Amino acid sequence: MRKKVIAGNWKMNMLPNEAISFIEEFAPLVKDTQNEVILCVPYTDLFYALLSVQNTNIKIGAQNMHWEEKGAYTGEVSPKMLKTIGVEYVIIGHSERRQYFNETDETVNKKIKAAFENELKPIVCVGETLEEREKGITSQIITSQTRLALDGLTAEQVKNTIIAYEPIWAIGTGKTATSDDANNTIKEIRKEIEKIYGKDVAECVIIQYGGSVKSVNAKELFTMSDIDGGLVGGASLKPEEFANIVKSV
Repeated sequence: MRKKVIAGNWKMNMLPNEAISFIEEFAPLVKDTQNEVILCVPYTDLFYALLSVQNTNIKIGAQNMHWEEKGAYTGEVSPKMLKTIGVEYVIIGHSERRQYFNETDETVNKKIKAAFENELKPIVCVGETLEEREKGITSQIITSQTRLALDGLTAEQVKNTIIAYEPIWAIGTGKTATSDDANNTIKEIRKEIEKIYGKDVAECVIIQYGGSVKSVNAKELFTMSDIDGGLVGGASLKPEEFANIVKSV
């Protein structure tokens, strides 16, 4: 049976002192959960967050990285830099990275491969726009993004990839896909993986839902057959609210 993985994506929020205070309040609230709990924090918070989660069940992730280990890439952070300080997870291909910073399916694929080369666990985002949804091409968009993201990976690497289905129209808007819609789309992702890697691999892959996840809708979403937790944005900035999401299943 797949475990539930709940990751908070803080985006461009929280100064180091705020991150420390958050973790001090949040950690006791989730200490008994059997779910995997991840905080994906800004680069400037990583070191402080890693120190603060020692002796807790909380893991730390980054929100992005470059695919090269070093070089003339001003402003970028390499996978080796993240691994060296103890980061375990990294978000790759978030819709905001695709929208504002020209990320493509090709760069997403490069980053996933680089993550595995450096023993980082990727959380790979896929999702459709409102326009694509209204055209009825959600399945084509999502399965294409999934297929291109995983291109060239081994079966074992795919098993250790977390995919986050985040309908772009639901991110930060207060709108949420219905639990049935989200579950059916995630089933499509799993079917695409099965086509390429087989049923055993597809059944192992953790696939989260993201998009205005809150404590009031988390249980309904996370108890669906194919939804294995969530990638949570704004609600992950509030310790008690995020703890309630983590403990909802």
